[in-house]
Amino acid sequence: MRKPIIAVTMGDPTGIGPEVIAKALAVPEILEQCLPVVIGDPAAMKRGIAVTRSGQTVREVVGWQLPGVIDPDELLLCPLSRLAEGEMAYGRPTESAGDAMYRYIVEGAQRCMRGDAAAMVTGPINKKAMNHAGHVYPGHTELLAKLAGVEDYVMMLAGERLRVCLVTIHEPLSRVPSLITKERVLDTLRIAHRDLSLYLGGAPRIAVTALNPHCGEGMMFGDEERTAIEPAISAARAEGIYVRGPFSADTLFHFAAQGAYDLVVCMYHDQGLIPLKLLHFDDGVNVTLGLPFIRTSVDHGTGYDLAGTGRASAGSMLAALRTAISMAETKARGER
Repeated sequence: MRKPIIAVTMGDPTGIGPEVIAKALAVPEILEQCLPVVIGDPAAMKRGIAVTRSGQTVREVVGWQLPGVIDPDELLLCPLSRLAEGEMAYGRPTESAGDAMYRYIVEGAQRCMRGDAAAMVTGPINKKAMNHAGHVYPGHTELLAKLAGVEDYVMMLAGERLRVCLVTIHEPLSRVPSLITKERVLDTLRIAHRDLSLYLGGAPRIAVTALNPHCGEGMMFGDEERTAIEPAISAARAEGIYVRGPFSADTLFHFAAQGAYDLVVCMYHDQGLIPLKLLHFDDGVNVTLGLPFIRTSVDHGTGYDLAGTGRASAGSMLAALRTAISMAETKARGER
């Protein structure tokens, strides 16, 4: 099987993105399993290589014209920006850097949709800087969904012991109850079942959290379980989806982390991400389900306090690359 081409977007060039990419792409195992192409800024990438002492030489590729022969010490980079030194001071993203982050993402998504890349792996961005540059999106997930022309998508965070999907993503906590509807929960279950069945090679065992403490305690603490979550679970089971719940969130994650379920569907952002990051702070992966292409990402931010030190962990970037490779290979086998 030919090695999959993986588009790796740099993220914020003023953060730790270039450094964790440099470290991850110096790992022989990764280079043996895929052909990574970084989309970003040459100067920022060279700086990341220098501070981490990862030792690669940057080889620019223009127009996605990839060379036939690649030296193991070469790092292929598609140059989408050429920021001046003053535009990428560590921890101080400018409007130019914000625009560059956006363009890296667009290029990666387009290469995947054209079939030039088997998957994309995204580095951490600064949403505020990107918004100031005129690209107003709550995050990667929403931007990628718009680029792909899809309305139904799901954020999944994954580690070796726990996977979680979110019914609502970047929403004020005060709005969450009004957003929990039967249709929204059912759509999440359908997308998670469909995509995970493809990438796991079999139907996942899904558990669903309640929104309220103790599943609402007979509607004493809320009725979303009775009016939205339970009907969605019943409808999903009628469609042949393996799903159980709703379960009280304060106990469910213990059993899921022990292997009782392949996935936990959660009602809001922190309900799922707190246990996920407790177990997988350094090796968690963000996966967007529902897109017509594979997208994984690091599960951390721009790390401005570490930028330029070379000390940032590449664990999450390595996990994101490994997940993307595995998903791309499974997808390719299914298409043959």
